[in-house]
Amino acid sequence: MGSNIIKSLLVFLIGWLTACAQNSDDMKFNPLTPEEEKVILYKGTERPFTGKYVDFKEDGTYTCKQCGTPLFRSEDKFDSDCGWPSFDDEIEGAVKRIPDADGLRTEIVCSNCGGHLGHVFKGERFTDKNTRHCVNSISLNFIPENIMNKTDTAIFAGGCFWGVEYYMQKEPGVISTTVGYTGGTKKNPTYEDVCSHITGHVEAIEIVFDPEKASYEKIARLFFEIHDPTQANGQGPDIGEQYLSEIFYRNDEQKEIAEKLIAILKNKGFNVVTRLRKATEFWKAENYHQDYYEHKGSLPYCHGYTKRF
Repeated sequence: MGSNIIKSLLVFLIGWLTACAQNSDDMKFNPLTPEEEKVILYKGTERPFTGKYVDFKEDGTYTCKQCGTPLFRSEDKFDSDCGWPSFDDEIEGAVKRIPDADGLRTEIVCSNCGGHLGHVFKGERFTDKNTRHCVNSISLNFIPENIMNKTDTAIFAGGCFWGVEYYMQKEPGVISTTVGYTGGTKKNPTYEDVCSHITGHVEAIEIVFDPEKASYEKIARLFFEIHDPTQANGQGPDIGEQYLSEIFYRNDEQKEIAEKLIAILKNKGFNVVTRLRKATEFWKAENYHQDYYEHKGSLPYCHGYTKRF
């Protein structure tokens, strides 16, 4: 019994320290009111039946109040009559579970920023999934479905994903970026898995953008100008299959645009080796890989801008 308590305390302490470290860099985070800080940063709880999303019924996506990461979908919300918004599922990889120090409950936090959301409970039989994410309304924002549907997504691989993200984040119209792994066969791969060269995955970036402010073609052109599409065995000093140049198109339109841009570059004399593949499941990388250069405060070592169009 004693060893289990010690393990729970260690898990809690590691999670708490991680959240504090992440929250220390507020350049990317939304400002919080004192009431929001009490819950999100210091793990408080709002009074039951007082939150704005308890009886909220609109279709859309619930995001982290602090960093904007999508956390829950409206179709997974249900009425548990507990006094707080309840969800029987989360967006994959968006929520992290941390056992409370007393070993009785399990805290849930945003995987991206460590902000406190609430607790998760199992076995209550409210829904077929038998899970209840009990979340503080004050930890959430809401994006209506009609607004979410106006965004588009692009997936590129061009060497170390740190450098690609650094430049993509600065492009007007880009809403969010997530670095991760795709193109391979292993589910839920880790960085160590990908580095072992047995998964088939490459380091990639998923970009959510506003088509009214930035077209797919504009972002694809930038992709070809922030890495070397003629290098066949990696990118810069990073050699190996996880660093290959690839575009993962999500539909025929994206494929046609990518093919057109490659043809333009080849006509200019560039021996482009960028491979086109239909997008498959994208696996989010570990938190320490996200926004790497922003947190580090330095510039990419193997990426830079070169005008090619």
